[in-house]
Amino acid sequence: MERDVQRWVDLSSYDFETAEAMLRTGRYLYVLFCCQQALEKRLKGLAVLVTKTMPPKTHDLLRLISLARIELDEKRELFLRRLTHYYIETRYPEEVNNLTATASKELAESYFAQTGEAIKWLDSLLK
Repeated sequence: MERDVQRWVDLSSYDFETAEAMLRTGRYLYVLFCCQQALEKRLKGLAVLVTKTMPPKTHDLLRLISLARIELDEKRELFLRRLTHYYIETRYPEEVNNLTATASKELAESYFAQTGEAIKWLDSLLK
């Protein structure tokens, strides 16, 4: 794997490990944020692999899917669309309270598990 791709993968792994730590400590909003970051960075690695250029500064997971030329089923598309909001919305203080109220343990555990599955799937595309 080329060096730039590996850097994105390493950053992605770090974010996923951070999501796990946040899950253990009950910081559920940040589980969701770190899951989004983990997938964003994995997708940026795939985009680099496919396009041979650095990806744009975007946090939109579906845009990155498009850049990496990946086909999605409806279930994955819906998950990535929902997860994208946890990057965008956590950047604005007025939205944090609303999101924190919806970031339950059950949601965080579900998204963490789905992120783990997505990472395995994306890794299979990196080979």
